Amino acid sequence: MAGKETSGRPRAPHLQVYKWGPHMTVSILHRVSGDGLAIVGACMFLWWLGALASGPDAYAAFVACVWNDPAGGAFHQVTNILGKIVLVGLTWAFFQHLFSGLRHLVLDTGAGYELKTNKLWSTVVMISGVLATAATWLYILAGAL
Repeated sequence: MAGKETSGRPRAPHLQVYKWGPHMTVSILHRVSGDGLAIVGACMFLWWLGALASGPDAYAAFVACVWNDPAGGAFHQVTNILGKIVLVGLTWAFFQHLFSGLRHLVLDTGAGYELKTNKLWSTVVMISGVLATAATWLYILAGAL
């Protein structure tokens, strides 16, 4: 259009325009944790189910890779560490997605949209996910000792 000046501002809001906050982080983590639970959780479940259906040797190999193999060599020690990282990650994804979903449930009622309240509950959701994961794994590891 002739004669119209451009201000140099974006036409639509972009991430550069918004000030980053915990509510944005929790929204992204909700999507990431949901995808992680769906993809990684499904793969782990199918691997476990296949090992269970394949017999005792296959199931023992699954447990050795994911959880513990005291007689295993260096390969099993590395897979034990990776398996535990995946299990801890799935536990965190579960709790993060759960608490974020509960936050969204409250938001769906029309409550919690005030800026300070939204930031507070977003921060509480992120901290709760980490604390619940830590508590769960401390309980699991205390029972294993």
